[in-house]
Amino acid sequence: HVQLVESGGGSVQPGGSLRLSCRVSGLADTNYCMGWFRQAPGKEENLVLLRKDGTTVYADSVKGRFTISQDRTKNTLYLQMNDLKDEDTAMYYCAAESEVYGCSPRSWLPSRGYVGQGTQVTVS
Repeated sequence: HVQLVESGGGSVQPGGSLRLSCRVSGLADTNYCMGWFRQAPGKEENLVLLRKDGTTVYADSVKGRFTISQDRTKNTLYLQMNDLKDEDTAMYYCAAESEVYGCSPRSWLPSRGYVGQGTQVTVS
C-alpha cells in the first residue's frame, strides 16, 4: 500500500520561508520520478522534479527560490521554499510517477502515479 503524506504547510508573510515534507512508504522500488506540484483555484502547476539519478528540473516560477531534496534514510522528500510570494498560495502535493514516462516537465502527470493528500500554504 503506497502512501505519501505531506506536512509543513501553514501561513507565512511574503518573503518568508517554509519547508514541506513528504513521507513516502510502500513504493516497491526506486524507479520513480518524485516531485511537487500545487493547485490554486483554476490553476495547477508542476513545480519541481527529482529524477532517480538526482537531477532536478524546476519551473521558472520557483527557480532560485524553491529547493527539492530527499533523505532516503527517512524515505522523505522535502521542498524548501524561500522568498515566498502571495502567488505561491496554493495546496501543495508531492507525487511519484514511474520513470518509464520520462520524468520531464511535459510528461510528468501526477494523477498517473501516487499523490499525497496535500498541505496548504498561504502567503499573505
